[in-house]
Amino acid sequence: MFSKKDKDEDGKDDKKKSEAEILTDYIKNPVKSTLLVFCYKHKTIDKRSKLAKAIEHSGQFFTSETLRDYQIAAWIEKYLKERGHKISERAAALIGEYLGTQLSKIANELGKMLINLPAKTTIDVEHVEQHIGISREYNSFELNNALNKKDVLKANRIINYFAANSKNNPLVVVLGTLFSNFNRLLMYHTAESKDAKSIAALMGVNPYFVNDYVVAARHYPFKKCVNIISLLREYDMRSKGVNNNSTTEGELLKELVFKILH
Repeated sequence: MFSKKDKDEDGKDDKKKSEAEILTDYIKNPVKSTLLVFCYKHKTIDKRSKLAKAIEHSGQFFTSETLRDYQIAAWIEKYLKERGHKISERAAALIGEYLGTQLSKIANELGKMLINLPAKTTIDVEHVEQHIGISREYNSFELNNALNKKDVLKANRIINYFAANSKNNPLVVVLGTLFSNFNRLLMYHTAESKDAKSIAALMGVNPYFVNDYVVAARHYPFKKCVNIISLLREYDMRSKGVNNNSTTEGELLKELVFKILH
């Protein structure tokens, strides 16, 4: 049996309480001089729980939403501006396409680059290539650019490089960037207004890149875009083994790009 000291004021066995219950009890009556911060990562806390209600009553919530891929370039520009640097729109877009949406990873790569740059540097694609290791010619950003312009030679040169360096250019990542590109092109086709600012807001891109989609729309009508989205789904499944026993990722990419261009 437990002594009275082992019981809480409600008569419950304190040793059998969960960590959340013990924490909730503390939060209900914290030491006034305490500044306590809880970081709840990767998930959203259930605000109906007793713990969440106790936190909300005694303090406040701050929710930091994961940035979308189209927001990353602007975040990079702001991050560098706060540290006294500027970056070209193309270089920011290239970093965003290559590193994804994980801000800690982006900040780490930018930090390593800034160590090697003088103060107030305007960062361009050459700096990104040199210090982050992204090829300015062979990357998904340039592949989309080549496809949008129907530059067959450049597109094939890039996918041949990807096929020869598949570990650094996994098909699943390339397919993701291709989908984003042609999904935006679908948005362009269906937009009521073709005004550059309206289109940029709709697609979630910098107005600087809207003209790329104006050019692409001439090469890829609405029905062709729908067909390409279907192809991307098909080749995503094939890359995962559906209806494919032996074709390599590199060969799948070559087939896909051929069908997109033709």
